[in-house]
Amino acid sequence: MHTSIGVEVAASPQRFFELAGDVPHWHEMLPHYRQVTVRSRDGDRIVATMAARRPGRLAVPVSWRAEHWPDPTDPDDLRLHFRHVGGATRGMNVVWHIRPTPTGSSVTIEHEFSRRLPLLGPNFFPRLVDRLFVRPIAGRTLATFKALAEAGG
Repeated sequence: MHTSIGVEVAASPQRFFELAGDVPHWHEMLPHYRQVTVRSRDGDRIVATMAARRPGRLAVPVSWRAEHWPDPTDPDDLRLHFRHVGGATRGMNVVWHIRPTPTGSSVTIEHEFSRRLPLLGPNFFPRLVDRLFVRPIAGRTLATFKALAEAGG
């Protein structure tokens, strides 16, 4: 299942890329993140255990392990990659696209996730995860990074 969420930002793509790419410090910048623990590093690649709270009335704690790497090779499409390697979302691939616009940046997060459950098929669990967790957490993450980038923080 493929989903995406995006936002327009009145800040340069490079500024947003640097801010959002500082994954080891997300828990210091994002109020809904509880902890990010880097487990390993290999150049620009890290594997980290990430823990957040689903924003809203149902503030459920969630955690997962992800491999992260930046890709700055195309200035017209700066990318941040995440491959979930542990937790309920194991196998999810996430790509942040940060593209220039006349007024700043367009940021889109794309999620690709499939998990077949017996009797329920391949889309039930991914849809549930997307609606209850991915969208609320990614939406809050984008909104916070937007505010930080636009404030110059």
